[in-house]
Amino acid sequence: MPDLKSIAANLAEIRQSLPESVRLVAVTKTLPAEAIREAYAAGVRDFGESRIQEAIAKQDQLSDLDDITWHFIGHLQTNKTKQAIEHMDWIHSVDRFKLVREIDRLVRRGSPSPKLCLQVKLRQDPNKSGWSVEELLQDLPKIEACDRLNLQGLMTIPPMGLDAAATAAVFNDLRQLRDRLNQRPEVSPHFKELSMGMSADYPIAVECGATMVRLGRVIFGERRP
Repeated sequence: MPDLKSIAANLAEIRQSLPESVRLVAVTKTLPAEAIREAYAAGVRDFGESRIQEAIAKQDQLSDLDDITWHFIGHLQTNKTKQAIEHMDWIHSVDRFKLVREIDRLVRRGSPSPKLCLQVKLRQDPNKSGWSVEELLQDLPKIEACDRLNLQGLMTIPPMGLDAAATAAVFNDLRQLRDRLNQRPEVSPHFKELSMGMSADYPIAVECGATMVRLGRVIFGERRP
């Protein structure tokens, strides 16, 4: 259980260095609903979860807070897609074309159309999923042919253990990729968002152009195993 009294103080400190243009997504995976209520009372309205069943259970407990925006930030199994798009406002971790195709199929059949970020893996990392730049460019025509998608931007997670300069290089690469995609003459720009930066590196991400940061530990403290 996090120290509920510290959540508001942590958020106040974070906001001093976070531009108003950057959306703060409080990552609440494994945390109880009481921690979400405390962050909500301190002004947070965006919350991130990585397991869909856990997210649904918390939504039931917090049904009186009807202005929360829910973000799915974990790896999404294809067989959980319908639940995810029916319960989440954003999915940051769209990491393969098979998932794109399934979201498009379900939306065509009447399911909600959440806002989506495509996850890009900009460095070799066996622990992360996502398109490489080359794979994304190859799949992009097929992705854009799925015209029911609500594409908003790109997401990335740097490999663990990078120093500040190497981390900044990853974030800058994502910004440059977004700008490159938006310069294509055949489509109107629709990649606005850059979801990048977590507790250990969000100041670097903000300097590199992040529009959304996903923060857990710096708000709620260390999670217990």
